[in-house]
Amino acid sequence: MSLAFVFSCKKQYHKPLENAADGPAAGNPDGTYTPPSEALAEDASTPTIVVGDGTPESCTCEAFVDAVAQGGIITFNCGSQPHTIEMDETAKVFNDASEEIIIDGGGLITLSGKGKHRILYMNTCDENQNWTTSHCNDQDHPRLTVQNITFADGNSTAEKEYEGGGAIWIRGGRFKAVNCRFFNNVCAHKGPDVGGGAIRVFDQYQDLPVYINNCTFGGKEGYGNYGSNGGALSSIGVSWSIYNSLFSYNSAIGEGGNPKQKGTKGGGSGGAIYNDGNTMTLSLYGCKLEHNDVIQHGSSIFFVTNDHSGNIHIEDCVIQNNTGGSWYPVYPSISMHDDTQITVINSTIE
Repeated sequence: MSLAFVFSCKKQYHKPLENAADGPAAGNPDGTYTPPSEALAEDASTPTIVVGDGTPESCTCEAFVDAVAQGGIITFNCGSQPHTIEMDETAKVFNDASEEIIIDGGGLITLSGKGKHRILYMNTCDENQNWTTSHCNDQDHPRLTVQNITFADGNSTAEKEYEGGGAIWIRGGRFKAVNCRFFNNVCAHKGPDVGGGAIRVFDQYQDLPVYINNCTFGGKEGYGNYGSNGGALSSIGVSWSIYNSLFSYNSAIGEGGNPKQKGTKGGGSGGAIYNDGNTMTLSLYGCKLEHNDVIQHGSSIFFVTNDHSGNIHIEDCVIQNNTGGSWYPVYPSISMHDDTQITVINSTIE
């Protein structure tokens, strides 16, 4: 029996977690790197919209979807205890609603896709979400920040036009995640370039990086995210700056790589992170990547810059105990061209 078949049998049914709110804390507990100010949480002390009136019952999917459609600074008033909002549909950003959108869960809110739905979507080039410029793939807004919140049980496998991104799908503007947790999210299981069990990103304004700060993707067995490529994160032509974050128990479950091998559906690269494109940078500071697994290439990281102009920076990180895959020309578990510029400072990679 092939490894790919074992994975498909093991994870063919996306069963929601019973205790997502009680999952691992946000961030790498050993991460001590000081991130730049632009990677920090935004001020949500004066919200534009508050979801809920103080009771858990008032914090519904409909209320959250309506809030995201209006934009602005969104917080929650669902009571003093952790609360899960079960999503019956995807919350979608309208590009003309507001230039700044901040979603702050206050450390108490879990958004659950129930194993059926993607949770959050922003696309500056989707006419249904209203075009706001003539250069939709390179505009400075909306600027979406998610912070102090958990995304669990997102599932985008039914999406056909905008594949990938089990919890969050992004194109254009800017995106940042701070103090967030991503548990048991899933995207398409097969395909040479589809991916991002938790997050999928295309295009950022002026090729500025996506910031991920103090987030957890998985964190323990049974909580990991998975998809064809990039069990946690996937992108094309996008740079990432990631600080003090934990990636563990995520899986890339496709088979055959990109371009796909004969007789396969393609995919299976980047157990935690999948980066493809041209000039781009993957920067990791104070992060831990362990216990991620893969079928094809890059049990921790898959980074292919087609014109050989991209680069990787790894500082104060631990990358170890990731399994599977092949094509590791320089460092274990990292698949990249052997001439890709990679800088490693004060880090363990084994």
